[in-house]
Amino acid sequence: MTEEIDFILDSTKESMEGSIAHLEKEFLNIRAGKASPAMLGSVFVDYYGSATPLSQVAKISVPDARTITLQPFEKNMLQVIEKAIMIANIGFNPMNNGDVIIISVPPLTEERRRDLAKQAKTEAEDAKIGVRNVRKDSNSDIKKLEKEGTSEDICKGAEESVQKLTDAFIRKIDELLVVKEAEIMKV
Repeated sequence: MTEEIDFILDSTKESMEGSIAHLEKEFLNIRAGKASPAMLGSVFVDYYGSATPLSQVAKISVPDARTITLQPFEKNMLQVIEKAIMIANIGFNPMNNGDVIIISVPPLTEERRRDLAKQAKTEAEDAKIGVRNVRKDSNSDIKKLEKEGTSEDICKGAEESVQKLTDAFIRKIDELLVVKEAEIMKV
């Protein structure tokens, strides 16, 4: 019976790690003042009728902390890429010089920094909810095993292990949030 408990604990840890990975990915999309190719991660370009990630139709580079340049693989894609960036509504105003698209990343205002910090808190809270949902599912799986005849002591121990995992992952989320907020608020 302990194999089943071990399986539940392993899948619990794996699911909680998935929540952390998702949170880290979401944090990459929240810009913290300096230019990064990840800022354009949500932009999709209409490439011959199909929505294609921007990174697959242009070379994205960051020559300095305030500028992003895009070198399209096909010259006729310049206007299409520019339009896609405008439609994505990420607060950038692309400029096209005929060969490359240049995006000037404006410095963040204090109000915008607070908004981004709030957004980071929301993402962290969503990750915590995900971790707690995994805990709930794991505990209900353990209760089923108890009803099927697994000893009560083993099940209690497993529930305590799930709670320890939950506490550790919630702490990790809080640590990630503190780091991200500091990054956002740093001028």
